[in-house]
Amino acid sequence: MTVTIAGCSLNPFAGDKESAAPTPVSRSVPEGATSIDPSSRSAQTMPQRAAPPAAQRLTQIPLAAGAPNEYIVKRGDTLWDISGTFLKDPWYWPEVWYVNPQVENPHLIYPGDKLSLVMIDGRPRIMLSRGNAYRLSPQARVTQLDEAVTSIPYEQIAAFLSRGLVLERSQIERLPYVLAIRGDRLMAGAGNDIYVRGGSADPTGTRYSVVKIGEELIDPDDNKPVGYQGIYVGEGALSRGGDPATVTLSDTTREALAGDRLLPEAVDIPLNFFPQAPETAIDGRIISVVDGVSLIGQYQVIVLNRGSRDGLGPGDVLSVFQAGETVRDRFANRSFLASAGGVLGGFGGEKVVLPDEEAGTVMVFKVYDRISYALVMEATSDIHVKDAVRSPD
Repeated sequence: MTVTIAGCSLNPFAGDKESAAPTPVSRSVPEGATSIDPSSRSAQTMPQRAAPPAAQRLTQIPLAAGAPNEYIVKRGDTLWDISGTFLKDPWYWPEVWYVNPQVENPHLIYPGDKLSLVMIDGRPRIMLSRGNAYRLSPQARVTQLDEAVTSIPYEQIAAFLSRGLVLERSQIERLPYVLAIRGDRLMAGAGNDIYVRGGSADPTGTRYSVVKIGEELIDPDDNKPVGYQGIYVGEGALSRGGDPATVTLSDTTREALAGDRLLPEAVDIPLNFFPQAPETAIDGRIISVVDGVSLIGQYQVIVLNRGSRDGLGPGDVLSVFQAGETVRDRFANRSFLASAGGVLGGFGGEKVVLPDEEAGTVMVFKVYDRISYALVMEATSDIHVKDAVRSPD
């Protein structure tokens, strides 16, 4: 199974009317624009995501401490890294990206490109310029589109993007399944044949992903099931039709067992989303973590109980909050001696819920109707299942 990594689209509002290309002056700063003194500071588009109303866009963008006037993009950079170089909060990137129509493929960023922090109409903007080193002639480029910067480190989730999924019960019941394993084996790996029912009409050579049906995912808000976690097992191809049919496994990450389900091999998924704040206020929770670890850290994949029906889309950034602990107040309405005695030996007192504490930042990358998958971009403290996720401030 392969995953095509497409270049990251950097201008979510390309449909908006952009001003005409300014006349370049020194340092590639547009006419009427000024470079920002740090000491004085107080992608193809995503068509399914519309620009927020102009009234909602910020006029004051919080810049990162020590943000440079210029930055040369390096191989291995991600848009999240670049955004964090210029901005205190990377999800403000759509607010500062300036489309330069004089640049070929202005919505993509490549290694070697120069990004300049300038002021245009009193607002900070990021302007791209591309050196001649990336051109053989006006008709040809050295850099290919698949070398463009992506939003997140795709090596962390490239495999998951085509393998992570949530299945509804009715969908599971319609999928082909593993009946038995050749040689009366209990488990199958790469090179083994499995006998499958439910997919006999498919032509020889059809490729499948084999998945194990994992835990049922429950929305903690209403205790209703939202689906079942599909756990990737491996890949195989139909080598003989019939009922049962024979599928030969070509690659596995864990053992295939009788009862596992088969899905048509997933299509390639481009990583062309970009960091942005959600268009609507989000208040949800983490309901699962892929691979079932108890503590969640950077670059781990989590499942949220909010999806497209709540306004979430790929690239949306959310803050994670640890739920405040409940403690007993043994000091309220008591004298000093009484409260001291309570500390030493009492167990009474009013229950008080402590404030939620911010624990990290996640970026949504795959969205279903009621749930979403997100990647942990930053973890400032331990993150757990049932922690809250909310729109960033």
